[in-house]
Amino acid sequence: MAGDEPVLSPDQKKPGSPRAARVGAAVTLLLLLSCLIGNHKGRIEDIWLVVCAGGLILAVVGDWVLRRNGLR
Repeated sequence: MAGDEPVLSPDQKKPGSPRAARVGAAVTLLLLLSCLIGNHKGRIEDIWLVVCAGGLILAVVGDWVLRRNGLR
């Protein structure tokens, strides 16, 4: 450890803006769902897109519930 570097606890090193993460998740969700419209014939791509979008929705809703209850 360098001598000039301050000692910080892990909770002081937050990775970024939570609001930017939520906006990024919403934009990614819209992009995933917009990919359902296309010229592909199989449904496997649609299933993967919906499953990934659902996982992203669950993550955002879980984050919202944790923040609302003060557990984050």
